[in-house]
Amino acid sequence: MPLTVDYYFAPQSPWTYLGHARLTALAAQFKAHVNVFPVDLGGKVFPISGGLPLGARAPQRQAYRLVELKRFSEFLNQPLHIKPKYFPVAGDDAARLIIAVRQHDGDAAAMKITGAVLAAVWAQERNIADDHVLAELLAEQGLPSARTGQAHSQTVQEAYEAYTQQAIDAGVFGAPSYVVHGEIFWGQDRLGFLERRLTQG
Repeated sequence: MPLTVDYYFAPQSPWTYLGHARLTALAAQFKAHVNVFPVDLGGKVFPISGGLPLGARAPQRQAYRLVELKRFSEFLNQPLHIKPKYFPVAGDDAARLIIAVRQHDGDAAAMKITGAVLAAVWAQERNIADDHVLAELLAEQGLPSARTGQAHSQTVQEAYEAYTQQAIDAGVFGAPSYVVHGEIFWGQDRLGFLERRLTQG
């Protein structure tokens, strides 16, 4: 039975961005299949799990978050604007686009567009709430432009809601979360533990 990782994330999450390329590499190394599940973190998961949107967090926590982003960006040698031009930004449209790609082109393509969306926010300072930007990202990844319209379908919306509920049912409370046979690994700084788990088969 092939290894499977359920990948829960918000497409505007900097921590998801910092872990995405390493998750992709781990999946390739262990020949694991990644199920790509964008979720409504701030709107649905946080209210149930006790999380707070960034603006509602204590000043100390907000300040330390910036310190950690800078540290990880430097440690990983991964470009990141700690205060990008378009952030905070709504991630719903980008999430639905990723789901449309998953439905029509599969998880590997969904991983590609997810990486492009994350980099657009944190490395390129592009507005992922803008349909024109999302269309550009599709084109840059060689994916069909039709996915833009399909992202607004009822089928995609239902999947977005289902993935979000699935995350809640799995005990997910933050992004990124990687789940292997019910075991949650929360945060890009837990990818070492995920690697250990994948080693076990």
